[in-house]
Amino acid sequence: MQMLLHSVVAALVTLVLGFIWYNPKVFGNAWMKSIGKTEEDLKGANMALTFTLTFIFSVMLASILHPITIHQFGIQSVLFGIDGAETGKIDVLLNGTLVDYEHRFRTFKHGALHGTIAGLFFALPIIGISGLFDRRSAKYIMISAGYWIVSLAIMGGIVCGWE
Repeated sequence: MQMLLHSVVAALVTLVLGFIWYNPKVFGNAWMKSIGKTEEDLKGANMALTFTLTFIFSVMLASILHPITIHQFGIQSVLFGIDGAETGKIDVLLNGTLVDYEHRFRTFKHGALHGTIAGLFFALPIIGISGLFDRRSAKYIMISAGYWIVSLAIMGGIVCGWE
């Protein structure tokens, strides 16, 4: 349940940062120009649906950031399949390891590092490839990817640093 709370809070980052990032005084005008739209063109969209889906997708992203940013998630998979599972050997190893290393690398800074890496190696290539096939400009790709790299960095910091 706590992981869900962290994901929900981290998901709010995309909405707050989006209001700032895509503000006409920041990257909004350049972004609109790169997609060939004006503020007038963008009016009339179903923003309730847009923000709701953005939030849902962002919760999904924040949820996958837990195992990416928190190394303790990998301990169970390392121990899975070990001989003696039926005798509780895994529980003993897992509990002992988690007691010793439960808080190691659990900081905002560490999560932000891994969130940035996720942005660079997941978001940038996906946006880049889509942008190339959609015939978008390099400016569009950099504005959009930059937004996601920063979003994932902050989200990673939240999910990793919040215990």
